[in-house]
Amino acid sequence: MLNSFAKAPRQQASQTVTVAAPIGGWNARDALGAMDALDAVTLQNFWPGTNSVILRNGYTKHATGFPSTVESLMPYSSGTANKLFAVSDGKIYDATSSGAIGAAAVSGLSNSQFQYTNITTAGGSYLMAVNGADKLQIFDGTNWHEDGDGSPYDITGVNTANCSNILLFKNRIWLIENGSLKVWYLPINAIGGAAVALDMTTLVQLGGYIMAGMTWTLDAGYGVDDNLAFITNKGELVLWRLTDPTTPTGISMVGLWKLGAPIGRRCYTKFGGDLLIITQDGIVPMSGALQSSRLDPRVSITNKIQYAVSQAVSLYGDNFGWCLLYYPKENQLLMNVPISAGEEQQYVMNNITKSWCNFTGWSATCWELFNDNPYFGGNGYVAAAWNGNADDSTDINGFALQSFQTYGTALQKQCKMIRYHIQSDGTPSVFGDVNVDYNLADEAAQLNFSISNYGVWDTGLWDAALWGSGLVPIANWQGATNIGYTFAPLLKTATQGIQLQWVATDLVFEAGGVL
Repeated sequence: MLNSFAKAPRQQASQTVTVAAPIGGWNARDALGAMDALDAVTLQNFWPGTNSVILRNGYTKHATGFPSTVESLMPYSSGTANKLFAVSDGKIYDATSSGAIGAAAVSGLSNSQFQYTNITTAGGSYLMAVNGADKLQIFDGTNWHEDGDGSPYDITGVNTANCSNILLFKNRIWLIENGSLKVWYLPINAIGGAAVALDMTTLVQLGGYIMAGMTWTLDAGYGVDDNLAFITNKGELVLWRLTDPTTPTGISMVGLWKLGAPIGRRCYTKFGGDLLIITQDGIVPMSGALQSSRLDPRVSITNKIQYAVSQAVSLYGDNFGWCLLYYPKENQLLMNVPISAGEEQQYVMNNITKSWCNFTGWSATCWELFNDNPYFGGNGYVAAAWNGNADDSTDINGFALQSFQTYGTALQKQCKMIRYHIQSDGTPSVFGDVNVDYNLADEAAQLNFSISNYGVWDTGLWDAALWGSGLVPIANWQGATNIGYTFAPLLKTATQGIQLQWVATDLVFEAGGVL
């Protein structure tokens, strides 16, 4: 006979949920209570991949010994030879080879903030650069020259010391006159000769001056339809269609559009068949901007981090160092944000997923691709970025706070345990916790899965030991006592010399009632 006083078995009160790592990337737009489960409130030095979040690669110093901060990088290509020049303290150095630099190739310049272009003519391949204060500088593959050194380097009609930007369009050099709405063009296939003016003073409506010039394919690559675009500091963009600007029928204005004001002279980059421009409205693609209103925030590819971008532009928009770089090998679009000297950051987008993150620790003033790899200029050095697993032999510091979620119940609940699924080829130093109820404070506690050596059969622990030299799963439970209505996993690391990927997180919690 059953005991009438026997208690019914207690039903299990704990629940377990698994959430993927925040591959949706950094969200600096939506309210904390409205973010997707795969978004992150903060994603610093973690790269949002397609199926995991990866601690970014580091950098190594490539060329060293510069007298001050490197403010310009200028690649040169002749088809048979590639060189990288760096400008520091008013001097141009050859930074092609790694190690300590030699003597300056050019000295006595007024500033180090150059804009450049490459051109190939019947006379050879040339690098041409201007800084708005000194005469145009020209590299012929062996030696540096300046405007006025004699044929073929002489330019007449314009004082090139007053030119602040330069570009190549249909094998014709175009020079932007500093502080004006006037641009100058040289004869076709020439690095010198008589410059002719194209004056846009009567065309623009808001005044100002030309900030930058760009080439853009109007049909996005379906035909040969390159056009020439100039953007003013007020954000007015003038688009030209031309074959020969010296003839009335060879040039015509396509139209005039109003964009957000561009940020810096290095405000654009080629992006497939399109152009991307840094403006006060975020990074906008030329194709979208010309077909939509400034009032439509969806045009900007930085829409998901727009609050952060707007704040950065407001606080640091006048600082030197804004630029864009597209790194095709890793599908990375990088925007350099010059907060202050030595405190630069990068807002970086995965071009496959369109997810964003924030890089710190790369004190970059300028960026360029050289031999298809990214390089940046720092204080006294040129660095190879996305190289190795350390920041110049120091730790890479990663910090992520995933979005806050109710995980299926709006009731108050207690997180009992948490487990991070990590893959690594070493012993990562990792810290983690769970934040509750939209608390953004960093309250991380050390995770309990340190690994002392590679696993040995009969002694190694499943989920904890490394069974080889590749990426190996690491996952151990740790206790938690956090109480709240919403949970957000938090993960930190200070690691060098190894790879680290965050795949998913398990949470065990016990639901209570409504208080």
